Amino acid sequence: MPIPEDVTGDEIDKSVRQELMSLPKTLAEDVAKNLVMVAQLIDEDPEQAYAYSRIALRLASRVAAVREAAGFAAYATQKYAEALAEFRAARRMTGSVDLWPVMADCERGLGRPERAMAMAGEPEVQKLDKAGQVEMRLVAAGARRDMGQIDAAIVTLQGPELAAHSVQPWTARLRYAYADALLSAGREDEAREWFGKTVEADKDGATDASDRLAELDGVEFVDAMAEDETGGESDEADEADEVDGSDSVNGKDADDR
Repeated sequence: MPIPEDVTGDEIDKSVRQELMSLPKTLAEDVAKNLVMVAQLIDEDPEQAYAYSRIALRLASRVAAVREAAGFAAYATQKYAEALAEFRAARRMTGSVDLWPVMADCERGLGRPERAMAMAGEPEVQKLDKAGQVEMRLVAAGARRDMGQIDAAIVTLQGPELAAHSVQPWTARLRYAYADALLSAGREDEAREWFGKTVEADKDGATDASDRLAELDGVEFVDAMAEDETGGESDEADEADEVDGSDSVNGKDADDR
């Protein structure tokens, strides 16, 4: 697959570049460029990102950063079994527990929420940083919901991080998951409160909490584009009527004149 000329490979993280130093220079550059493409495309075009990840994997399957990138690309395209295999390989290479939450979420994606729940109780969770532990809590709550245990999901999401005044990168997602769980449990007033708190924390608009809050308040959204199209069709019909009318005199067709 072609790589844009302005992609040099130097855009990758320093830690990844250091991993690639074990490879011959030209090979390292090729792998780096493909990893850059994975990072650039994974959100907007995950299938393309996945394709680039497979190239990097063929070139350097023994590099942990490559296995991790391949895992995330597979995860983004919902290839959960493949993603899990890549994450496990990366973990074996590094010994890190950082991928534990996303590995558990792969189990959910494979229809095995009970395995995700089991992973949430493993010692590895205690080795995660705060962001990782919150992510694990989100996965565990999702697994509870998968199993129809909505009240347990709500309890799982509760904790000091949920109501903390300081806003962290994960705050909006945690509050949103809590609000959504409350709504599923029929606790609408509480859900409204927490969707509101999500909006306060979601400065980048990463969630649709504002829309969910408006829906709960009975606000109806009008699709302006659809309205314009409808109006355009109406105008065209009026114009057509005028044209038809121009061919008649006193209600008689032009042919009858």
